Amino acid sequence: MDSLKELFKIGHGPSSSHTMGPQKAVNDFKKYLVDNNVNFDYYVVELYGSLAATGKGHLTDRIIIDTLNPEKVVIYWKPEVVKEYHTNALNIKAILKNNADKSNKSNENTKNDEDREFSEKIVFEETYYSIGGGTIVKDSELGENKNFKPYKKPVYPFDKMEDILSWCEENGKELWQYVEDYEENDIWDYLTDIWEVMQKSIENGLDKSGVLPGPLKLPRKAKRIYKQARMRKTRFSTNGKLYAYALAVAEENADGGLIVTAPTCGSSGIVPALLKVLEEEYNLTEDEILKSLAIAGLIGNLVKENASISGAEVGCQGEVGTACAMAAAMASYILGGTNQQIEYAAEMALEHHLGMTCDPVGGYVQIPCIERNAVASVRALDSANFTLFTDGRHRVSLDQVIITMKETGQDLKCGYKETSKAGLAKYYMNTEFEN
Repeated sequence: MDSLKELFKIGHGPSSSHTMGPQKAVNDFKKYLVDNNVNFDYYVVELYGSLAATGKGHLTDRIIIDTLNPEKVVIYWKPEVVKEYHTNALNIKAILKNNADKSNKSNENTKNDEDREFSEKIVFEETYYSIGGGTIVKDSELGENKNFKPYKKPVYPFDKMEDILSWCEENGKELWQYVEDYEENDIWDYLTDIWEVMQKSIENGLDKSGVLPGPLKLPRKAKRIYKQARMRKTRFSTNGKLYAYALAVAEENADGGLIVTAPTCGSSGIVPALLKVLEEEYNLTEDEILKSLAIAGLIGNLVKENASISGAEVGCQGEVGTACAMAAAMASYILGGTNQQIEYAAEMALEHHLGMTCDPVGGYVQIPCIERNAVASVRALDSANFTLFTDGRHRVSLDQVIITMKETGQDLKCGYKETSKAGLAKYYMNTEFEN
């Protein structure tokens, strides 16, 4: 199981798999060309599977062109091509042509011609997989290993909650100490930076109004809801702030703002929203905040290791469901839960997201994605509160729910896994999306 630094990542939205991952891939490709003094004239990028199906709504083409600027880029969309290792795949080629006019390297509009054959010479190419949370895997790394993990050396010795709980019991430690014992010494500094960006994304989202980019013309709601929540002094105020904070981050993400993957861009509002509300209500110390983030990250890592956090692979249960589980565990810890109650809170939160589809309307991370962040933040708090009324014992373990989520995701039809071909994306259509 990898470091929390590979789960919590700072970057621009709207999608960790469709924006941050492709940007990381083209940067890696570009670096290889520079390091090896490869002479070429332009790039060809082919997007496959879910990257092609919803890439335009996720600004995939824009981030690729902007990152490779000022070099010429030609992009081909091939949603019908689904690679075995992961549906989020892209192939990048460096092309050298005869008698090239190297003064003409301006970007072209992306193309949809899927049948063109390249007569020019391919001087280098690589296929990348964006597997969720901004993490990428190169085809050259895979070989015959279809279960390849994108890190060289595991950070943690255990990757099942059952084993981690046993370790805690044997050593008399809390879950955050499992993180502290096996991460590098700078993990607390890293989480401090993560929390700062989370707070800033809330502030930025609450400060803005207007409509989000794209044909949906979806208005921002966070600022208005926050104003209403401040006028109330009941449970509605707490829920209202949760809604506002989660919407603020999710709206920032949809607008391409700076956020933290928790565990993905599409679910980035849930953990910071709940943590901010709890900080305000209980005057949390920085130490408590960082320890709770460590616990949230541990839960996210368990899902990432044993199932998936990619909506394109397992549906939204892997994104919003995982984020809700992370936030529930975090809240349970803050509210005084035992290790067993923390595990129960995470299990409950994920269990009640099983089967959630990923069906973004028009391919934009807006409907239903933004509202799901708000609703899941309240569900996370409810899950934590529920388990605190118990002794932590329950029948279904977090490990079992994670495996169930993975299998459920594998059984979901392709249309419900970030292709915008089914669900809400199918029935909420207009002529703008049909073109």
